Amino acid sequence: MPADRKAKGKARFLPSRRGFLIGTGAALGLVVGYALWPRSYPNAWTAGEGELLLGPWVKIGPDGRVTVPVPQAEAGQGVMSGFAQIVADELGADWRMMAVESAPWHPAYANIGLARTEAAGLPGLVRGLAARTGEEAIQRLNLHVTAGSTSISSYHDALRRAAAEARQRLVMAAAKAWGVAAGELDTRNGQIVYKANRMAFAEAVKLVDPEVQPSSVALRAEKARPLAGKALPRLDLPPKVDGSARFGADVRLPGMVYAAIRHGPVAGKLASASAPEGVTLVKGPNWVATIGPTNWEARRALKQVKASFAVEGRKAGPWIGEALQAAVRGSDGEKVAGHGDVEAPLAAGTGVVTAEYSLPFLAHACTEPMTATARLVGGRAELWGPTESLTLAHWNVAAALGLEAEQVTVYPTLLGGGFGRRLESDAIVEAALIAKAIGKPVQLTWSRAEDLASGPFRPPVVARMRGLPGTGAALAAWDGRVATPAFGGNFLRRNAPRLAPDADSPNARDIEGLNRIPYATDAFRAVHVPVEQPVPLGYWRGAANSFSGFVVESFLDELAEAANADPLAFRLKLLADKPRHRKVLNAAAEAGDWAEPAPKGFARGLALHESAGSIAAMVVTAGVQQGRVRILEVVSAIDCGRAIAPDSVRAQLQGAAAMGLSAALGEAISFREGEAVERDFQRYRLARMADLPSRFVTLLIDGGEALGGAGEPGLPPAAPALANALARATGKRARTLPLAAAYAG
Repeated sequence: MPADRKAKGKARFLPSRRGFLIGTGAALGLVVGYALWPRSYPNAWTAGEGELLLGPWVKIGPDGRVTVPVPQAEAGQGVMSGFAQIVADELGADWRMMAVESAPWHPAYANIGLARTEAAGLPGLVRGLAARTGEEAIQRLNLHVTAGSTSISSYHDALRRAAAEARQRLVMAAAKAWGVAAGELDTRNGQIVYKANRMAFAEAVKLVDPEVQPSSVALRAEKARPLAGKALPRLDLPPKVDGSARFGADVRLPGMVYAAIRHGPVAGKLASASAPEGVTLVKGPNWVATIGPTNWEARRALKQVKASFAVEGRKAGPWIGEALQAAVRGSDGEKVAGHGDVEAPLAAGTGVVTAEYSLPFLAHACTEPMTATARLVGGRAELWGPTESLTLAHWNVAAALGLEAEQVTVYPTLLGGGFGRRLESDAIVEAALIAKAIGKPVQLTWSRAEDLASGPFRPPVVARMRGLPGTGAALAAWDGRVATPAFGGNFLRRNAPRLAPDADSPNARDIEGLNRIPYATDAFRAVHVPVEQPVPLGYWRGAANSFSGFVVESFLDELAEAANADPLAFRLKLLADKPRHRKVLNAAAEAGDWAEPAPKGFARGLALHESAGSIAAMVVTAGVQQGRVRILEVVSAIDCGRAIAPDSVRAQLQGAAAMGLSAALGEAISFREGEAVERDFQRYRLARMADLPSRFVTLLIDGGEALGGAGEPGLPPAAPALANALARATGKRARTLPLAAAYAG
């Protein structure tokens, strides 16, 4: 049953994407009772003819093909290949015989690793307990989510253990057939090996006794895992090249029709709607939709609909930015992190640096607009579409249709971009409601204008920073006051309203990255001032880290300038007890020729940021020519632990850098009378190829620590590295994004 239908009370917390899941489990545990939760789960993954399931993570076919279920959304980041690579390496499989398929919605595949990530910042005495409790809650709630750059780190150990167990079962079967001890056998390239003897997986799998389980399983030593850290051909690329890959809009069902949709202003409700005869009109809470035998005819019909919407309260507009400015200069808000006495050195010391930074609303602007296909048959709902959370899709469709979650089946497709946008199940719910209303299978695809203008959006931010450089290896004082809406609660109100807080309150997660910094400080304070406003807010790539990186690393450069220090040397001094951070920063600086003069009219800027368990640094070479920002080179370095699939990590670094630079250069959403102004790519200015550098350099550093994320951590340094480069090149510091406007003309 959907969490928001089961819960009786409201949880008092404002979570991040990860905290939402753990907090949800804790809240529901208090309501339904630990003893009532299921403790065993029949495997929902099925085997075809001649196939054998060797546990929930490995299936081997009669031809020796090894299939791995993937519960995480594939959005081009290579998670499908990453999962297969981990299994193949531990199993001893032939990479050419590896395959993947979407995992079923089942507790065995819940993203329990999120609990470990969330508990990592807790004191040691409670960290283990919190992680175990969170894992239990996530699994029992069957929470599937692709978020926080956790895919590999969350599932890596479970995949290795499952592959090791499958390997042992194959070895035991072959050993019995050969009459030798299982300990003398090994697997390699899809074969069981004993001296000169070879038995293919295809043959061995026929001999496996499903009732016999290994008494013990040992993981391979690192030197016996030849695929880890090796660049391999991606499994998802061939079908994308030949066109056979299925994205959301590629789904076709018998008797399917198409729907076009128009949403009202943000926070608006449908007041009235009418359509001429012959136009099939479907009405929703804040939208109208029309039907046609093709997409084009559905959109043409939509133009004939007359609809009006009512907005309660103040319509979204420029006043939101004014409210943020007033809030950051006011006295509301609460300290959400800190140590030492900040006020004393700031009040008494000379050389205090003060700066105010602001960032606008941002759209996700995925290449693929929101889309979903729905069919209702026999009291059940079937849906196809791109989603980053099977769980939220099941819960919200069930709630909208008055069904139980088990009466809903969602078939995930490949994502043409996600970045947190497809955590939301709005398009999937709308498709289900339209299918119910017309009694036919329907495919809904939003127009680009609807996709850009309807949100949810990354929240706007205004941060007022005060700092005082110290004389030693620490800043004397760091004081950050951040005005931004509490977007964790905003997310819950749409997706699990019974779990949403009564009111927005200051919290560290909504300013993550500003609530703690890696640099040494004698005194530190972070204050969050939530600002209420009507615009729907959601998780954008990197969540709060995507804006905190700009604020923190821009301000570090300003503090370095005030101290007459080189920005790199200044940071290294403050990172004296952070060897991993220093190593990443030095690697980026060396590869980026930090010590060398930049071309005339250009300068280099750098930035460092830690998020999702990884440390990333960036050096950008940029300048302004004839009123236009030009970027010559971007050097990115990351320590995410051992890179399982290095090519995918490099691609993620480059993609994150490009997305971060695009947002910093020209992206912004503004509102007038409740409507988003930027509704196309002429006005919502994504970076073009000409705006980005021709040279990207990526460095992978293994600091020997636990696996971290790769998809998000490369983004936060982009905006500040660019801003710092432009400030050095022009002598003019821009503290408001987007930067292109600040340096135009």
